[in-house]
Amino acid sequence: MIQKNRKVITEDGQVYEGTGFGADVNRVCELVFNTSMAGYQEIVSDLSYTDQAVVMTYPLIGNYGMADEDYECRNPQIGGMIVHDYNDEPSNFRYTKTLSEVLEENHIPGISRVDTRQLTRSIRDIGSRRCIICDKDMSVEEALNIIKETPVPHDAVSRVSCKKRWYSRTADPKWNVVAVDCGIKLNIIRSLNRHGCNVTVVPYNVTAEEVEALKPDGLFLSNGPGDPEDVTPVIELVKKLRGRLPIFGICLGHQMISLAYGAKTYKLKFGHRGGNHPVKDVNTGKIEITSQNHSYAVNKDSLEGTGLKLSHINLLDDTVEGVECKEDGVFSVQYHPESAPGPQDSDYLFERFIKNMQGGK
Repeated sequence: MIQKNRKVITEDGQVYEGTGFGADVNRVCELVFNTSMAGYQEIVSDLSYTDQAVVMTYPLIGNYGMADEDYECRNPQIGGMIVHDYNDEPSNFRYTKTLSEVLEENHIPGISRVDTRQLTRSIRDIGSRRCIICDKDMSVEEALNIIKETPVPHDAVSRVSCKKRWYSRTADPKWNVVAVDCGIKLNIIRSLNRHGCNVTVVPYNVTAEEVEALKPDGLFLSNGPGDPEDVTPVIELVKKLRGRLPIFGICLGHQMISLAYGAKTYKLKFGHRGGNHPVKDVNTGKIEITSQNHSYAVNKDSLEGTGLKLSHINLLDDTVEGVECKEDGVFSVQYHPESAPGPQDSDYLFERFIKNMQGGK
């Protein structure tokens, strides 16, 4: 791997110098951080990170390489990776490529030897903002001009969603689920398969008539990148199918369900990203340790009068982590119960979806 000096320049003029790995390209991204201690492969291949440069707070990245079985998507779309210490000589019998090789193949820039503690504190204090990963010889003035002239994307879901439906079947299936792909993680599909569901994955702009023609027992809405208000086809889909099919949403799916019922969403200062967020189930009082990845949240006050009830709450900042409408057989959570690697506290939510489909039968 040939390394060269590179740097990160934020839209407010901060400069962080380092050493490049991955693709040797300049890229304008939204700057975010993730507190996970493992799982950089799943982060790189999570389509929810489309157009985002992820600062890893855990310092050592790359040490176990990339394994063929652990991807969350086939074509990673992350904007970039910013790490403190990159290891290009993995020690893991399962690895088939290095992180740098995968980033290079997918035209994704990486930068190491960055003061990630200082950069993370900056994101916490000032908030998520845009940046450019670029060559060291680019001036701050030129970088700020490029950032200013690069439009903020609003088409992320349309770019990452599948273009035609595909299938993931399991042995001895009991249920048929249609999953709307807004950037779906493959481990969500694996989790549904493990719970006895055949899964038909469909594009984000599928119509209600096309869904009903597949005669599913339930509808699943996936995670994905960007502002939930941009994904109007899925919001309209929920409006038409709520009460007619059990519906389960995760992350972006949770936000779109809330919007379909009339609630409001807003952008968080720096989002939730990592595998250590405590969430309380308000119905049982149980505390779950959860894995999360999102920039937007549902406004708690806006739930009143929508027909949705608060089901889960974040104990760190009191944000909405789950909603439900029992009459319609609809529920959703902001976090990831299928997280891999990550806490397994929330796997019961798939069983809840199964019970709703049983009730629908």
